[in-house]
Amino acid sequence: MDQQLEVFIAVAEKKNFSRAAEELHMTQPAVSQYIQAFEREVGTRLLERTNKYVKLNKAGEIVYDHAKEILGLYTKMQRLVDDLTNKTSGPLAIGASYTFGEYILPHVIADMLDEYPQVAPTISIGNTRDIAELVLKHQMDVGIVEGDFQHDKLMIEPFAEDAMYIVAAPNHRLAQYKKITPQDLEKERWIVREIGSGTRKAADNLFASLKITPSSMMEFGSIQLIKESVEAGLGMSLLSQWAIRKELGMGTLKMIQVDGLPFTRKFSIVTSSPYRTKALDTFLAFVRRVSTEDGSGLW
Repeated sequence: MDQQLEVFIAVAEKKNFSRAAEELHMTQPAVSQYIQAFEREVGTRLLERTNKYVKLNKAGEIVYDHAKEILGLYTKMQRLVDDLTNKTSGPLAIGASYTFGEYILPHVIADMLDEYPQVAPTISIGNTRDIAELVLKHQMDVGIVEGDFQHDKLMIEPFAEDAMYIVAAPNHRLAQYKKITPQDLEKERWIVREIGSGTRKAADNLFASLKITPSSMMEFGSIQLIKESVEAGLGMSLLSQWAIRKELGMGTLKMIQVDGLPFTRKFSIVTSSPYRTKALDTFLAFVRRVSTEDGSGLW
């Protein structure tokens, strides 16, 4: 059954029998036979076939979603059993939201691999909502997310606080003020992340706490793009201390001093099962060493 699922997933993702056969190191007739046998077993057609492409029908979409989850669970089961007799090693699928993934995770991975070089991590970066969904579907071993995240089907462990500051270009008019009111902030253009992002949720929570509704907002899907835009004078933003350390040091961004800041939020570990491989337990031990202040506990 597991090989049928692998073949079905490959065809669904490649949208082509020949490309799927090449990836699986099989012949195209063998792939076709696997698909036909799988469709008979399921009891319905799963793929729409034309001369140019292959695509999932409605039944195929349902089977594909569950097939990915089943294979993820099967792989995790194999690794857990292997762990009983082996050293800390093997693959580790990590998902992280942008701030942690881009500014903290590389240092965590480097430290871990110095001590445990046989661990083989793969990393995916996305917003908090997307990472949690991948963990829930067993396509990630662990996720690191931002903010006050809650989910009744996932295990969530807050492990560090993140301080967030309002930043603007050094020549921004508010960068020259000594005392800034919420009304001053309301008049400015804000550059924010998309809905579903932990950084966006933090910004929305800040606006609510200050009782303001910004007159203008721009949504960008990248922290780096937001920083470049703020430096260029497009507007101001609320960003993590981890994301702005270099820019503050170089003087290309400036903190805007507002009563009640920094705004704080949590970084949390997200997992879907109490059963963990040695590689995952080792990774989590390094993650928990992240300092809540300035990273001095790590680097």
